[in-house]
Amino acid sequence: MTNKKASWLLTFAKQCVVGPMCGFSTSHYCSTFLSVKSRRPPGRILASSLIIFLVCASRAHAVDELVPPFGFRWNDSMARVEAVLHGAKAKITSREKKQNRDVWTVEGLLHPGLKRTLFTFKQRSLVAVELQYEYPEWSIERYNQRMGEIRKYFDEKYGTGKLVSRARDNDTDVIQTLVGYQWMVGATLLELFYFSAQHDSLLYRTITVDYKAL
Repeated sequence: MTNKKASWLLTFAKQCVVGPMCGFSTSHYCSTFLSVKSRRPPGRILASSLIIFLVCASRAHAVDELVPPFGFRWNDSMARVEAVLHGAKAKITSREKKQNRDVWTVEGLLHPGLKRTLFTFKQRSLVAVELQYEYPEWSIERYNQRMGEIRKYFDEKYGTGKLVSRARDNDTDVIQTLVGYQWMVGATLLELFYFSAQHDSLLYRTITVDYKAL
């Protein structure tokens, strides 16, 4: 990496901020952008399976009983979550303390396009799961299409979602875009976000699906 590029990456990392409208933090995506690497693009069948996964995650439960994915339940202990992750051969790549919460970053959960999953615990009990999907070879049109598909599914199942963010920042060398929707499903807050950051030829995009216990 050249000194010029390294300097820009450091500047970019410092520009990452927390979105005030919905509590959505772009800081993790910024740090991810710094280390993004080329990967083999998923096939059409694999790409379409995100909707199938989201359907299966909640099919067995009533609308007012939305639970986190991968068979977890709210207030599961850290020990149980770690045991399940170990059984699935997933790797906890980081464990961070953020105020009064523990946040685990997990990689290796097998699902097309799923780059990482964030598990958040409060008082050692599971309170949030964030799925981060990346498709490096996709165009902006493909991302828009996928966002539309997921949003349509959630709207039909849980009612029309609330637009909580639609922002584009062109004031710096890094062009950042954030679009987000929110659904209240019983005791669970469900959020869908698209985030992108671009500087010249360097580009990072992600779609996240967040489950949060209320």
